[in-house]
Amino acid sequence: MLAAELGKDPNRLLIEGHTDAKPFAGKSSYSNWELSADRANAARRLMQQSGLRPDQVSQVRGFADQRLRNAKEPLDPSNRRISIIVQTLAKDAAGNDTGEGKSSGADAQESSVAKPPTAGVKAGSEPTVEKDGK
Repeated sequence: MLAAELGKDPNRLLIEGHTDAKPFAGKSSYSNWELSADRANAARRLMQQSGLRPDQVSQVRGFADQRLRNAKEPLDPSNRRISIIVQTLAKDAAGNDTGEGKSSGADAQESSVAKPPTAGVKAGSEPTVEKDGK
């Protein structure tokens, strides 16, 4: 349902995966870095099957346990999640949308990630959606 609605929007998206601080207990060559990137990429695939346009996702990123939602409890299941960042559209000189995602460099994108989520659910079972920009 979220993907179908976002698919109607001209904005581009970034999808980020996150884990809690517990090290992944499976294969020794697979860590929370791989898990978080795989989590974000799995969300991208599912959302594209459910209504996102193929060209709508501009980045898929994994952050492992580097950006905890609940830093006071690093093992809290709510730290295992994805974040979906909706980029604002850039404007041309006449004030018309260009169709390109607007960012003022890494600092602008990173600051939107650090903001408290505007929507989300417990235990990371559904995505958090954040707007990029003011």
